[in-house]
Amino acid sequence: MQALTLDDASAWTLYADRLSAFHGDPRTVDLTLLRRLRSSVRTAWERGWLPADLARHTARELSARHRSLLVDSIADELRSYGAATVDDRWRAQLEALGADIWWDSDDERLTAWRARKAVSMSASVKAALELLRLLAVLPRLAMIGPLPGTTARSDTSARRAPATAPDQRMLGKVRALLAKAESTEFPEEAEALSARAQELMTKHSIDHALLSVSQEDPSGPDGCRIPVDAPYESPKAVLLTVVAEANRCRAVWHRDLGLSTVLGFPADLAATEMLFTSLLVQATSAMVRAGSQQDMLGRSRTRSFRHAFLNAYAARIGERLQAASTRATQEAATNQDLLPVLSARDEAVDQAVNDLFPALTRGRARRVSNYEGWIAGRAAADLAALQSNDEIPSATP
Repeated sequence: MQALTLDDASAWTLYADRLSAFHGDPRTVDLTLLRRLRSSVRTAWERGWLPADLARHTARELSARHRSLLVDSIADELRSYGAATVDDRWRAQLEALGADIWWDSDDERLTAWRARKAVSMSASVKAALELLRLLAVLPRLAMIGPLPGTTARSDTSARRAPATAPDQRMLGKVRALLAKAESTEFPEEAEALSARAQELMTKHSIDHALLSVSQEDPSGPDGCRIPVDAPYESPKAVLLTVVAEANRCRAVWHRDLGLSTVLGFPADLAATEMLFTSLLVQATSAMVRAGSQQDMLGRSRTRSFRHAFLNAYAARIGERLQAASTRATQEAATNQDLLPVLSARDEAVDQAVNDLFPALTRGRARRVSNYEGWIAGRAAADLAALQSNDEIPSATP
């Protein structure tokens, strides 16, 4: 591990080969590595990492082979906790990752994994050591939700009571609208579909806020993590930020990790994630349709064009979303209880950000050097504008 940390290739190869050719009980090395992996996974939870975050980071920094080894280690570590002490979000992520106990014997787990992946003893030892090294240097993240083994099912149910849990029927309608917006070839139709989706989400958020007060719901803001992938991750992070703010959430970008932590109330988090994903698909499609770009001398300007395009798109979408949010709030403001409720929720989200990120700083926007890309991006954002109140009977179940 020290040789790997110091990037000492010769020592790393020597020691890894020695472990692979260990002359004692062949299970000694395997069992030692498995114990270290299990304890390292637990340490990752204590540093704020969720299963999906950890699996994505491993694939991003190492390989699919390392991710497979990690997912098995996650399944191994989490089975030691009672079913009633694992939070619902962990269960959902474990299911999505396929984190199952598929091996017959714990003592033979690495042997079975080698056979399954068709890798040698040496390759498996090196993969385990590289994974251990990655887990050892994980930075701390904000803690979202309770750790496995520390929550009872009754606590989880209370946290996701009907007053706070998103309405799945409404989410289904929004998903259907956004899916059609992403697939249509007609900008006007995409605009109307996205507008209808935003309208539904805004009304749903306001209804939730009032319902939580009427039911004296004590739950506060929650959190989620959303990937922000390369290329052009900086303007993508800006797009997520403006979408989050329009939906009364806050997004904190972890540049080096390629993800953002988003804090807000559950219904607003669901709206933010869906809308960001859809707008990113629409922006990417419009950007690709614009094609490659060259200057007068025939040199490629595609990268600067696309960077400017996405920055302009994010800026314009932020303007449109904020205007739509303001209008929807004003329309609902006939209920005198609404504005104090929304203000209190905004304060609660801001306090959650301050508590989890006490040293948070705002980064400076990067300079945009391609005027054509900026103009094209704002034009694309106008086509995806969320201001129409057109009826779309065929799109609404």
